Amino acid sequence: MNRLALEKSPYLLQHKDNPVDWRPWGEEAFKAARELDRPLLLSIGYSTCHWCHVMERESFSNEEAAAAMNADFVCVKLDREERPDVDKIYMAAVQAMTGQGGWPLNVFLTPDLKPFFGGTYFPPKARWGQPGWVPLLGRVAGLWKTRRKDIELDADRLCEAVRGFVAGEREVGRRPAADLLERAAAAYRDSFDPVRAGFGGAPKFPMPVHQRFLLRRWTRTGDSQAKAMAVETLRAMTRGGIFDQVGGGFHRYSTDAGWRVPHFEKMLYDNAQLLENLADAVSATRDPELERALRRTVDYLERDARGAHGGFFSAEDADSLPGEMSARDQHGKKEGAFYLWTHAELDAALGGEAAAFRARYGILKNGNAPVDPHEEFTGKNIPFDEDPGAMSEARARKARAVLLALRAKRPRPDRDDKCLASWNGLAMSGLARAYAATGDARCRALADDAADFVRRELASQDGRRLWHRWRDGARAVAGMADDYAFVVQGLLDLYESTFDPARLAWALDLATAAIERFGAPGGGLYQTAEGEAAELFARAMEDHDGVEPSASAVFAEAALRLHGLVGRADLRGFADATLERFSSRLEDRPLSMPFLLCALDRALGKPRTVVIAGLDLPGGEELLAAARAGSHPDVALAAFTRSTKPALSALMPAVAAMRDSPRAAAFVCADLACGLPLSDPSELKRRLLAYGKSVAI
Repeated sequence: MNRLALEKSPYLLQHKDNPVDWRPWGEEAFKAARELDRPLLLSIGYSTCHWCHVMERESFSNEEAAAAMNADFVCVKLDREERPDVDKIYMAAVQAMTGQGGWPLNVFLTPDLKPFFGGTYFPPKARWGQPGWVPLLGRVAGLWKTRRKDIELDADRLCEAVRGFVAGEREVGRRPAADLLERAAAAYRDSFDPVRAGFGGAPKFPMPVHQRFLLRRWTRTGDSQAKAMAVETLRAMTRGGIFDQVGGGFHRYSTDAGWRVPHFEKMLYDNAQLLENLADAVSATRDPELERALRRTVDYLERDARGAHGGFFSAEDADSLPGEMSARDQHGKKEGAFYLWTHAELDAALGGEAAAFRARYGILKNGNAPVDPHEEFTGKNIPFDEDPGAMSEARARKARAVLLALRAKRPRPDRDDKCLASWNGLAMSGLARAYAATGDARCRALADDAADFVRRELASQDGRRLWHRWRDGARAVAGMADDYAFVVQGLLDLYESTFDPARLAWALDLATAAIERFGAPGGGLYQTAEGEAAELFARAMEDHDGVEPSASAVFAEAALRLHGLVGRADLRGFADATLERFSSRLEDRPLSMPFLLCALDRALGKPRTVVIAGLDLPGGEELLAAARAGSHPDVALAAFTRSTKPALSALMPAVAAMRDSPRAAAFVCADLACGLPLSDPSELKRRLLAYGKSVAI
């Protein structure tokens, strides 16, 4: 075993038996590079990364390649999910050098950690226009010995360019243009795939942030095209192979343009965000098909992605062993083996129901994958909901249960069981909003348990500091901006489900800490706190939405929500400054930060807070149901009982002035001023509907 055997990261532990003399990222490795006067070879990936597995099999397990690595480099392995701050810096450098990025990310660094060459996957021998790994190692080592001064000069120049880029120095703040939201909607219309739904071609990613903006725009403005783009995309995904038709939950992305053939890994952040989108769509449409997909996604999260401690795990691998192979043969794993079915297997499992199941789920005798780039799906089927009319939902549910039990006997994909504060925050949001959409108390309980887990295992005693990662009883890595932003958002969504003032108080404490630790002059959040990750040559700004939304955008909207609830002017000011900082980017490339577009929409509108006074009194539940009816994206919801009023009053000054009454009442508040009490649920519904239509954007 090498030094990685002592680590907690599942990704690092996957490489503990390599003949490569791997070291974890840290001072011990940096010191070795300085003392040996060698470059570092930094290899970044994550435990469910398919091409990381391929390179590990082909090169890092190969004695010849390992000998070349060990002879001329100090070799460092890094889990990008544990240290996204390190990954972002060096990914930006490689993209600047090569024009592309991805994982595995392999970067050569000077002993003072400055990048001078890098790339992604390298094959063992030259192919596809890429150099072979061992010859490349020899070439880099030779250049280091013969042209070191040139390399160091180039590395200095690259670092300077990357430093300005990732720190957001190019951003020029100004007030966002009034028509920005309409231009963004037009950009979505131009890039939408009207045949298969979604945006772009193969490979096609879910990108939940896009649907979030479109759903918000529809419910705020009545834009029917925005509704169609969002709902049709959700429906296309939930009918496709990207949705696990047997076990529920979403795979990582579709390798084709029609959502049929997924890359089979499952990520918590995808499922959490898509659950939130499904919840918002169900709240607005009451669509039964989307609600079934919502409940089945919750089933997956509860069954396969959650620990007994209440926290949610990070991911499940795409690769697994075919059933006929020994568990010892780890290099025999195949993409999607756990999820694929032959025609004969389905016939044997379902008997008389097999024909109807085949018709509904597109099962073919010789396999149904329209694309199979690595010839791993020959004769196999990826179920997709081709013809819902071919088999009733009740019959399909029973058939799926049979297959799920049968599939559970197969060798499972590896699970990355580390728990990240940030992704658990996203799960809290998705589950809390699923509760609001369906009233399913299970969703609220799961969100509550996740919040308790983060508070217990990933927060300081006073709750004002977060750690990023927990696994096997140990927490590590100082919390980063996304940890704080996503947990604040999750706590706000959870507060609107449970009305526990402690959740709101904790969200406020973390928001205050986030500005103190990560807030940049002129708005936005740096990824790391001042003085932390001091070994990095740049301090990066969270400045765009990817498969996860940017912390700057999530925090801006959360700050606006908190301002509406508790009236803190500094939170509103920070959100406005963030919008101004990125306004030029939103105008030039509106689809780069759709989550910030949602914050802009909230900031330009006139948000209201509905307070249910006396939730435990007669009429309280009816008023709450009226407030939750439909979709009101600009309405924040608060409520108190006789026992929780003192705690909420300490956070919301307006609550203290609400006099006790024998019946519940609803107050609609705007700009920290509340109107007269309402006791009629129908009148509250009417008011909220009128407010939504009257707000101009």
